[in-house]
Amino acid sequence: MSLLLAAGLSTLAMVLIVAVRYLAVSGAFAFATRLRHPGLYRGLDRQIVREIRWSLMSAAIYGVPAGIVAWGWRHQGWTLIYTDLGDYPLWYLPLSIFLYLFAHDSWFYWTHRWMHQPRWFRLAHAVHHASRPPTAWAAMAFHPIEALTGAIVIPLLVFIVPIHVAALGFVLFVMTVMGVTNHMGWEIFPAFMWRGPLGGWLITASHHQRHHEEYRGNYGLYFRFWDRLCGTDRGAGRFTHGAPARGRGAGAEPDGGEPGRLARRRG
Repeated sequence: MSLLLAAGLSTLAMVLIVAVRYLAVSGAFAFATRLRHPGLYRGLDRQIVREIRWSLMSAAIYGVPAGIVAWGWRHQGWTLIYTDLGDYPLWYLPLSIFLYLFAHDSWFYWTHRWMHQPRWFRLAHAVHHASRPPTAWAAMAFHPIEALTGAIVIPLLVFIVPIHVAALGFVLFVMTVMGVTNHMGWEIFPAFMWRGPLGGWLITASHHQRHHEEYRGNYGLYFRFWDRLCGTDRGAGRFTHGAPARGRGAGAEPDGGEPGRLARRRG
């Protein structure tokens, strides 16, 4: 089998894996939403179809660099992914997970904040914010430009930071679950994760929903570190029966200046 064909098959396999992972996780949490908050997504069928369409396109974009890197790791010895737990001390295993999550969160914060500049919002990020309110299907509903910025970070990290293959799988699991639960319109995690001291540093739906309401601040993905350091932390909102209990319904029109106006024109 030629190298080009092998790399192509690896890429196709990874595209399918990313797409199936998205459909399975988003579908599971969308089903949980219908059980926990019946009617929360009522009237959003056309929006959900659009979210799935954009997300599957994003899955194809995510799968290309992932597939090439996976092929290079297995057949060419690329990357610093390892399979033998004895290669590094056991204490490095959780440290590597934290390093990947923090690096990914840092990349996401700055690219996300950049995407809120009027030019880039109009060109790309408005696609994601056109989901009003976002649903469990919106986690990967990105314009291809934005999808590309997200698709390269983990494939780049495996060339820089050593990680066990199981730890990498856990990172991808956390990435997928947090991406979905942050958008599904209600808080799945216990109150101590967003009300207590831990919630001062971790992001859940209560924190990210406020970003979708106000179109500014709360740019992080997993941690509130960069938001707090840079003065962009808008705090956590609250949900009542799946809707924000802050005087505005989940389906209310967004504010937030120019980005909000652009999104309304596109919506």
